[in-house]
Amino acid sequence: MLDTTAQQDTPSRLDPTRLQQLATEVYQSIGVPEQDAQLAADTLVQADLWGHQSHGLLRLAWYVARLKSGAMKAVTQTSLTVDAGAICVMDGHDGIGQVITRQAVDQAVARAKLHGVGVVSIRNSNHFGTCMYYTRIAAEQGCVMLLMSNAGPNMAPWGGLKKKIGTNPWSIAVPGGDYGPIVMDMANSGVARGKIYLANNRNEEIPPHWAVDAAGRPTTDPKAALEGFILPMAGHKGYVMGVMVDILSGVLSGSQFLDKVHGPYDPVNRSGAGHLMVALNVAAFQPLSEFHQKIDQYVRSLKDVPLAAGHEQVFYPGELEKQADAENRARGLALPADTVADVVRVAREAGVNSNLAQ
Repeated sequence: MLDTTAQQDTPSRLDPTRLQQLATEVYQSIGVPEQDAQLAADTLVQADLWGHQSHGLLRLAWYVARLKSGAMKAVTQTSLTVDAGAICVMDGHDGIGQVITRQAVDQAVARAKLHGVGVVSIRNSNHFGTCMYYTRIAAEQGCVMLLMSNAGPNMAPWGGLKKKIGTNPWSIAVPGGDYGPIVMDMANSGVARGKIYLANNRNEEIPPHWAVDAAGRPTTDPKAALEGFILPMAGHKGYVMGVMVDILSGVLSGSQFLDKVHGPYDPVNRSGAGHLMVALNVAAFQPLSEFHQKIDQYVRSLKDVPLAAGHEQVFYPGELEKQADAENRARGLALPADTVADVVRVAREAGVNSNLAQ
Protein backbone atom coordinates (compact mmCIF):
# COMPACT_ATOMS: atom_id res chain seq x y z
CA MET A 1 0.00 0.00 0.00
CA LEU A 2 0.99 3.62 -0.40
CA ASP A 3 2.41 5.28 2.67
CA THR A 4 0.52 8.26 4.14
CA THR A 5 2.67 10.79 2.30
CA ALA A 6 2.14 9.06 -1.02
CA GLN A 7 -1.62 8.98 -0.42
CA GLN A 8 -1.67 12.70 0.26
CA ASP A 9 0.46 13.46 -2.79
CA THR A 10 -1.55 11.28 -5.16
CA PRO A 11 -4.53 13.05 -6.78
CA SER A 12 -7.82 11.16 -7.19
CA ARG A 13 -7.53 11.61 -10.96
CA LEU A 14 -4.12 11.11 -12.54
CA ASP A 15 -2.62 12.85 -15.56
CA PRO A 16 -2.19 10.29 -18.39
CA THR A 17 0.80 12.19 -19.75
CA ARG A 18 2.55 12.01 -16.38
CA LEU A 19 1.78 8.30 -16.08
CA GLN A 20 3.21 7.63 -19.52
CA GLN A 21 6.34 9.63 -18.68
CA LEU A 22 6.83 7.67 -15.47
CA ALA A 23 6.35 4.29 -17.16
CA THR A 24 8.72 5.35 -19.97
CA GLU A 25 11.42 6.25 -17.47
CA VAL A 26 10.93 2.94 -15.64
CA TYR A 27 11.44 1.02 -18.88
CA GLN A 28 14.50 3.10 -19.76
CA SER A 29 16.01 2.40 -16.34
CA ILE A 30 16.17 -1.30 -17.30
CA GLY A 31 17.89 -0.62 -20.62
CA VAL A 32 14.93 -0.26 -22.99
CA PRO A 33 15.71 2.29 -25.75
CA GLU A 34 13.76 5.53 -25.40
CA GLN A 35 11.49 5.09 -28.43
CA ASP A 36 10.63 1.52 -27.46
CA ALA A 37 10.08 2.58 -23.85
CA GLN A 38 7.65 5.29 -24.98
CA LEU A 39 5.71 2.78 -27.07
CA ALA A 40 5.49 0.18 -24.28
CA ALA A 41 4.38 2.86 -21.82
CA ASP A 42 1.81 4.25 -24.25
CA THR A 43 0.17 0.84 -24.73
CA LEU A 44 -0.35 0.55 -20.97
CA VAL A 45 -1.74 4.04 -20.45
CA GLN A 46 -3.89 3.79 -23.57
CA ALA A 47 -5.48 0.59 -22.25
CA ASP A 48 -6.39 2.45 -19.06
CA LEU A 49 -7.76 5.36 -21.10
CA TRP A 50 -10.00 2.94 -22.99
CA GLY A 51 -11.24 1.53 -19.69
CA HIS A 52 -9.34 -1.75 -20.08
CA GLN A 53 -7.62 -1.56 -16.69
CA SER A 54 -6.88 -5.29 -16.81
CA HIS A 55 -4.32 -4.48 -19.54
CA GLY A 56 -3.12 -1.12 -18.27
CA LEU A 57 -0.57 0.01 -15.70
CA LEU A 58 -1.59 -2.95 -13.57
CA ARG A 59 0.87 -4.89 -15.78
CA LEU A 60 3.88 -2.59 -15.50
CA ALA A 61 5.43 -4.54 -12.60
CA TRP A 62 4.96 -7.82 -14.48
CA TYR A 63 6.77 -6.54 -17.57
CA VAL A 64 9.54 -5.05 -15.42
CA ALA A 65 10.08 -8.38 -13.65
CA ARG A 66 10.41 -10.18 -16.99
CA LEU A 67 12.88 -7.60 -18.26
CA LYS A 68 14.97 -7.84 -15.11
CA SER A 69 15.14 -11.63 -15.28
CA GLY A 70 16.04 -11.61 -18.97
CA ALA A 71 12.94 -13.62 -19.92
CA MET A 72 12.10 -10.65 -22.15
CA LYS A 73 14.96 -8.76 -23.78
CA ALA A 74 15.20 -5.02 -23.22
CA VAL A 75 16.63 -4.38 -26.69
CA THR A 76 14.32 -5.76 -29.37
CA GLN A 77 15.96 -7.04 -32.54
CA THR A 78 13.58 -8.60 -35.04
CA SER A 79 14.41 -10.45 -38.25
CA LEU A 80 12.48 -11.87 -41.21
CA THR A 81 12.90 -15.62 -41.57
CA VAL A 82 10.52 -15.68 -44.55
CA ASP A 83 10.08 -12.76 -46.95
CA ALA A 84 7.73 -13.79 -49.76
CA GLY A 85 5.80 -10.93 -51.30
CA ALA A 86 2.51 -10.54 -49.45
CA ILE A 87 3.68 -12.92 -46.69
CA CYS A 88 6.49 -12.74 -44.18
CA VAL A 89 7.48 -14.51 -40.99
CA MET A 90 9.01 -12.28 -38.31
CA ASP A 91 11.17 -13.59 -35.46
CA GLY A 92 11.00 -11.40 -32.37
CA HIS A 93 13.94 -13.12 -30.63
CA ASP A 94 12.20 -12.72 -27.24
CA GLY A 95 12.10 -8.94 -27.48
CA ILE A 96 9.38 -6.66 -26.15
CA GLY A 97 6.01 -7.79 -27.49
CA GLN A 98 4.71 -4.26 -28.05
CA VAL A 99 7.74 -3.31 -30.13
CA ILE A 100 7.67 -6.51 -32.18
CA THR A 101 3.96 -6.16 -32.93
CA ARG A 102 4.25 -2.49 -33.83
CA GLN A 103 6.95 -3.36 -36.36
CA ALA A 104 4.71 -6.10 -37.71
CA VAL A 105 1.93 -3.56 -38.32
CA ASP A 106 4.25 -1.58 -40.59
CA GLN A 107 5.19 -4.76 -42.45
CA ALA A 108 1.58 -5.86 -42.89
CA VAL A 109 0.33 -2.45 -44.07
CA ALA A 110 3.23 -1.94 -46.47
CA ARG A 111 2.65 -5.35 -48.05
CA ALA A 112 -1.11 -4.77 -48.22
CA LYS A 113 -0.57 -1.47 -50.04
CA LEU A 114 1.62 -3.30 -52.56
CA HIS A 115 -0.24 -6.60 -52.94
CA GLY A 116 -3.75 -5.87 -51.64
CA VAL A 117 -3.10 -8.14 -48.66
CA GLY A 118 -0.26 -8.33 -46.16
CA VAL A 119 0.22 -11.31 -43.85
CA VAL A 120 2.75 -11.35 -41.03
CA SER A 121 3.30 -14.44 -38.91
CA ILE A 122 5.27 -13.72 -35.73
CA ARG A 123 7.28 -16.13 -33.60
CA ASN A 124 9.26 -15.81 -30.36
CA SER A 125 7.39 -12.74 -29.22
CA ASN A 126 5.96 -11.66 -25.87
CA HIS A 127 2.65 -10.40 -24.54
CA PHE A 128 1.83 -7.11 -26.31
CA GLY A 129 -1.14 -5.67 -24.38
CA THR A 130 -4.45 -4.99 -26.11
CA CYS A 131 -4.86 -6.25 -29.68
CA MET A 132 -6.89 -3.20 -30.69
CA TYR A 133 -3.95 -0.88 -30.08
CA TYR A 134 -2.36 -2.29 -33.25
CA THR A 135 -5.40 -3.04 -35.42
CA ARG A 136 -6.56 0.57 -35.04
CA ILE A 137 -3.23 1.79 -36.44
CA ALA A 138 -3.81 -0.16 -39.64
CA ALA A 139 -7.45 0.95 -39.88
CA GLU A 140 -6.35 4.56 -39.70
CA GLN A 141 -4.15 3.84 -42.75
CA GLY A 142 -7.02 2.48 -44.83
CA CYS A 143 -6.60 -1.21 -44.06
CA VAL A 144 -8.84 -3.77 -42.44
CA MET A 145 -6.68 -5.64 -39.94
CA LEU A 146 -7.04 -8.94 -38.13
CA LEU A 147 -4.64 -9.70 -35.28
CA MET A 148 -4.61 -12.75 -33.05
CA SER A 149 -2.24 -14.13 -30.44
CA ASN A 150 -1.83 -17.18 -28.26
CA ALA A 151 -1.12 -16.79 -24.56
CA GLY A 152 -0.09 -18.63 -21.44
CA PRO A 153 -2.56 -21.38 -20.46
CA ASN A 154 -5.44 -20.63 -18.12
CA MET A 155 -8.33 -22.59 -19.68
CA ALA A 156 -8.77 -26.35 -19.69
CA PRO A 157 -9.73 -28.25 -22.85
CA TRP A 158 -13.52 -28.72 -22.91
CA GLY A 159 -14.29 -31.44 -20.39
CA GLY A 160 -10.80 -31.47 -18.87
CA LEU A 161 -9.15 -30.26 -15.65
CA LYS A 162 -5.69 -29.09 -16.71
CA LYS A 163 -4.63 -25.67 -18.01
CA LYS A 164 -3.69 -25.98 -21.65
CA ILE A 165 -5.18 -23.05 -23.59
CA GLY A 166 -4.73 -19.31 -23.20
CA THR A 167 -7.37 -16.63 -23.48
CA ASN A 168 -5.93 -16.27 -27.01
CA PRO A 169 -7.35 -12.86 -27.98
CA TRP A 170 -8.12 -11.50 -31.41
CA SER A 171 -9.14 -8.17 -32.87
CA ILE A 172 -10.53 -6.86 -36.15
CA ALA A 173 -10.46 -3.16 -36.98
CA VAL A 174 -12.17 -1.59 -39.98
CA PRO A 175 -11.54 1.91 -41.35
CA GLY A 176 -14.41 4.26 -40.57
CA GLY A 177 -15.51 7.64 -41.84
CA ASP A 178 -17.03 10.19 -39.48
CA TYR A 179 -17.15 7.69 -36.62
CA GLY A 180 -13.55 6.53 -36.85
CA PRO A 181 -12.42 2.89 -36.88
CA ILE A 182 -14.90 0.13 -36.02
CA VAL A 183 -13.03 -2.20 -33.67
CA MET A 184 -13.64 -5.62 -32.16
CA ASP A 185 -11.24 -6.87 -29.47
CA MET A 186 -12.05 -10.00 -27.52
CA ALA A 187 -10.60 -13.01 -25.79
CA ASN A 188 -11.91 -16.52 -26.30
CA SER A 189 -12.36 -16.89 -22.58
CA GLY A 190 -15.45 -15.49 -20.91
CA VAL A 191 -13.20 -12.84 -19.38
CA ALA A 192 -9.57 -11.74 -19.63
CA ARG A 193 -7.38 -13.15 -16.86
CA GLY A 194 -6.26 -9.60 -16.06
CA LYS A 195 -9.83 -8.77 -14.96
CA ILE A 196 -9.64 -11.50 -12.35
CA TYR A 197 -6.30 -10.12 -11.16
CA LEU A 198 -7.96 -6.70 -11.00
CA ALA A 199 -10.86 -8.06 -8.93
CA ASN A 200 -8.35 -9.75 -6.64
CA ASN A 201 -6.49 -6.46 -6.18
CA ARG A 202 -9.76 -4.71 -5.39
CA ASN A 203 -10.88 -7.48 -2.99
CA GLU A 204 -14.02 -7.88 -5.09
CA GLU A 205 -15.97 -11.01 -5.93
CA ILE A 206 -16.24 -12.12 -9.55
CA PRO A 207 -19.38 -13.36 -11.34
CA PRO A 208 -19.85 -17.14 -10.97
CA HIS A 209 -19.71 -17.71 -14.73
CA TRP A 210 -16.17 -16.34 -15.10
CA ALA A 211 -14.18 -19.24 -13.68
CA VAL A 212 -14.12 -22.49 -11.72
CA ASP A 213 -11.81 -23.52 -8.90
CA ALA A 214 -9.16 -26.24 -9.13
CA ALA A 215 -11.84 -28.92 -8.64
CA GLY A 216 -13.98 -27.54 -11.46
CA ARG A 217 -16.61 -25.90 -9.22
CA PRO A 218 -18.00 -22.41 -10.02
CA THR A 219 -16.45 -19.75 -7.79
CA THR A 220 -16.85 -16.06 -7.03
CA ASP A 221 -13.47 -15.90 -5.25
CA PRO A 222 -10.81 -14.40 -7.58
CA LYS A 223 -8.01 -16.19 -5.69
CA ALA A 224 -9.70 -19.55 -6.24
CA ALA A 225 -10.30 -18.61 -9.86
CA LEU A 226 -6.61 -17.85 -10.42
CA GLU A 227 -5.73 -21.23 -8.92
CA GLY A 228 -8.41 -22.89 -11.04
CA PHE A 229 -9.55 -22.33 -14.61
CA ILE A 230 -11.06 -19.46 -16.57
CA LEU A 231 -14.14 -20.58 -18.49
CA PRO A 232 -14.33 -20.18 -22.28
CA MET A 233 -16.87 -17.78 -23.73
CA ALA A 234 -20.01 -19.47 -25.07
CA GLY A 235 -18.99 -22.83 -23.64
CA HIS A 236 -17.42 -25.25 -26.10
CA LYS A 237 -17.50 -22.61 -28.87
CA GLY A 238 -14.97 -20.44 -27.02
CA TYR A 239 -12.79 -23.51 -26.47
CA VAL A 240 -12.78 -24.29 -30.19
CA MET A 241 -11.95 -20.67 -31.10
CA GLY A 242 -9.13 -20.67 -28.56
CA VAL A 243 -7.65 -23.79 -30.14
CA MET A 244 -7.79 -22.35 -33.65
CA VAL A 245 -6.18 -19.06 -32.58
CA ASP A 246 -3.41 -21.05 -30.88
CA ILE A 247 -2.79 -23.06 -34.04
CA LEU A 248 -2.74 -20.01 -36.32
CA SER A 249 -0.60 -17.97 -33.90
CA GLY A 250 1.75 -20.57 -32.48
CA VAL A 251 1.93 -23.62 -34.72
CA LEU A 252 1.81 -21.76 -38.06
CA SER A 253 4.49 -19.25 -37.02
CA GLY A 254 6.85 -21.89 -35.67
CA SER A 255 6.51 -20.50 -32.15
CA GLN A 256 5.31 -22.23 -28.97
CA PHE A 257 1.75 -23.39 -28.32
CA LEU A 258 -0.58 -24.77 -25.64
CA ASP A 259 1.10 -24.91 -22.20
CA LYS A 260 4.56 -24.23 -23.63
CA VAL A 261 3.59 -20.53 -23.85
CA HIS A 262 4.34 -18.38 -20.79
CA GLY A 263 2.37 -15.22 -20.08
CA PRO A 264 3.37 -11.86 -18.58
CA TYR A 265 2.52 -13.14 -15.09
CA ASP A 266 5.53 -15.47 -15.30
CA PRO A 267 8.65 -13.46 -14.34
CA VAL A 268 11.36 -15.90 -15.46
CA ASN A 269 10.39 -18.10 -18.42
CA ARG A 270 10.66 -16.96 -22.03
CA SER A 271 7.22 -16.44 -23.50
CA GLY A 272 7.32 -18.18 -26.86
CA ALA A 273 4.14 -16.34 -27.83
CA GLY A 274 3.16 -16.26 -31.49
CA HIS A 275 0.86 -13.92 -33.40
CA LEU A 276 -0.85 -13.73 -36.78
CA MET A 277 -1.57 -10.42 -38.49
CA VAL A 278 -3.52 -9.93 -41.73
CA ALA A 279 -4.02 -6.53 -43.38
CA LEU A 280 -6.43 -5.93 -46.28
CA ASN A 281 -6.03 -2.75 -48.31
CA VAL A 282 -9.58 -1.43 -48.73
CA ALA A 283 -8.56 0.48 -51.86
CA ALA A 284 -7.87 -2.86 -53.55
CA PHE A 285 -11.57 -3.69 -53.16
CA GLN A 286 -13.22 -0.29 -53.74
CA PRO A 287 -12.38 3.40 -53.41
CA LEU A 288 -11.69 4.15 -49.74
CA SER A 289 -13.99 7.19 -49.79
CA GLU A 290 -16.91 4.99 -50.87
CA PHE A 291 -16.10 2.49 -48.15
CA HIS A 292 -16.08 5.28 -45.55
CA GLN A 293 -19.53 6.42 -46.70
CA LYS A 294 -20.91 2.88 -46.48
CA ILE A 295 -19.47 2.36 -43.01
CA ASP A 296 -21.07 5.62 -41.88
CA GLN A 297 -24.40 4.41 -43.29
CA TYR A 298 -23.89 1.10 -41.51
CA VAL A 299 -23.28 2.72 -38.13
CA ARG A 300 -26.20 5.11 -38.51
CA SER A 301 -28.45 2.14 -39.28
CA LEU A 302 -27.19 0.28 -36.20
CA LYS A 303 -28.05 3.25 -34.03
CA ASP A 304 -31.42 3.93 -35.67
CA VAL A 305 -33.37 1.43 -33.57
CA PRO A 306 -35.62 1.76 -30.52
CA LEU A 307 -33.68 1.60 -27.25
CA ALA A 308 -34.19 -1.35 -24.93
CA ALA A 309 -35.06 -0.67 -21.30
CA GLY A 310 -32.05 0.37 -19.23
CA HIS A 311 -29.96 1.52 -22.19
CA GLU A 312 -29.12 5.12 -23.09
CA GLN A 313 -27.67 4.47 -26.55
CA VAL A 314 -26.66 1.80 -29.05
CA PHE A 315 -22.89 1.41 -29.32
CA TYR A 316 -20.99 0.33 -32.41
CA PRO A 317 -17.92 -1.85 -31.74
CA GLY A 318 -15.16 0.34 -30.31
CA GLU A 319 -17.41 3.24 -29.35
CA LEU A 320 -17.33 2.50 -25.63
CA GLU A 321 -13.55 2.77 -25.70
CA LYS A 322 -13.70 5.95 -27.78
CA GLN A 323 -15.99 7.63 -25.28
CA ALA A 324 -13.99 6.41 -22.29
CA ASP A 325 -10.79 7.73 -23.87
CA ALA A 326 -12.29 11.20 -24.35
CA GLU A 327 -13.62 11.31 -20.78
CA ASN A 328 -10.43 10.03 -19.17
CA ARG A 329 -8.25 12.42 -21.12
CA ALA A 330 -10.43 15.31 -20.01
CA ARG A 331 -10.84 14.30 -16.36
CA GLY A 332 -7.72 12.22 -15.74
CA LEU A 333 -7.43 8.53 -14.95
CA ALA A 334 -8.98 7.00 -11.84
CA LEU A 335 -6.92 3.89 -11.11
CA PRO A 336 -7.38 1.34 -8.31
CA ALA A 337 -5.35 2.19 -5.20
CA ASP A 338 -3.38 -1.06 -5.43
CA THR A 339 -2.41 -0.32 -9.03
CA VAL A 340 -1.24 3.17 -8.09
CA ALA A 341 0.72 1.78 -5.14
CA ASP A 342 2.38 -0.80 -7.37
CA VAL A 343 3.33 1.81 -9.98
CA VAL A 344 4.83 4.02 -7.27
CA ARG A 345 6.76 1.07 -5.83
CA VAL A 346 8.17 0.05 -9.22
CA ALA A 347 9.18 3.65 -9.96
CA ARG A 348 10.97 4.02 -6.63
CA GLU A 349 12.81 0.74 -7.10
CA ALA A 350 13.89 1.96 -10.55
CA GLY A 351 15.16 5.24 -9.09
CA VAL A 352 12.51 7.16 -11.02
CA ASN A 353 10.60 10.16 -9.65
CA SER A 354 7.40 8.53 -8.36
CA ASN A 355 5.45 11.75 -7.76
CA LEU A 356 2.23 11.33 -9.78
CA ALA A 357 0.92 14.79 -8.97
CA GLN A 358 3.20 16.60 -11.46
